[in-house]
Amino acid sequence: MATANLSATPRTDTGKGAARSLRRDGQIPGVIYGHAREPQPVVVPTRELERLLGTISAGSTVVELDLGGKTSKTLIREIQRHPFKKQILHIDFQELVAGESVVVRVPLVFVGIPEGVRLGGGILDQVMHDLEIEVDPSNMPNHIDVDISALAIGHSIHVNEIPLPPGVTVLSDEDATVCVLSAPKVVEEPVAAETEETSAEPEVIRKAKGDEEEDAK
Repeated sequence: MATANLSATPRTDTGKGAARSLRRDGQIPGVIYGHAREPQPVVVPTRELERLLGTISAGSTVVELDLGGKTSKTLIREIQRHPFKKQILHIDFQELVAGESVVVRVPLVFVGIPEGVRLGGGILDQVMHDLEIEVDPSNMPNHIDVDISALAIGHSIHVNEIPLPPGVTVLSDEDATVCVLSAPKVVEEPVAAETEETSAEPEVIRKAKGDEEEDAK
């Protein structure tokens, strides 16, 4: 289970005007909610949040949120961004409760070089990049490995063929294709154009009628 740390501060002012003011001051408005608590408005430092998001997989990393000296284990559930800019407008955190499973999307990491690539120049097509799973937060994996080293040309791997860590239940379609190894594309060599000397018909030289009569004498 991957973890990260982020500081937060409770806020009392809400609404669009207050949110714009906070963003101008270098802070991002957000909310933390969970099974056993009322939604609580918070603010987090913009630079600290952006730096954090650049180093983690946001949907599957437990963020230990330091809120006024009390730490809460959370998951980032939603990040609202400006439609035309990269600016973060709002962020939602879900507090994790021990023994209460959560639904998350976990990245897939391919391990090894496929046999069909090494021996036949095959082309690997990764169809799925993550899995939707249900898991207790204490058992949540940072990623799930997919061993592709034995994959031959024309073969594929499906969700139900992936070994899962203990306590993980897959919610994605178990028959879905994770990856497939295709044969290499055959590049046809261009047919050389016939040269003028070989393609042109031979020239027939005929003597004029007068010259033929002169030769006959």
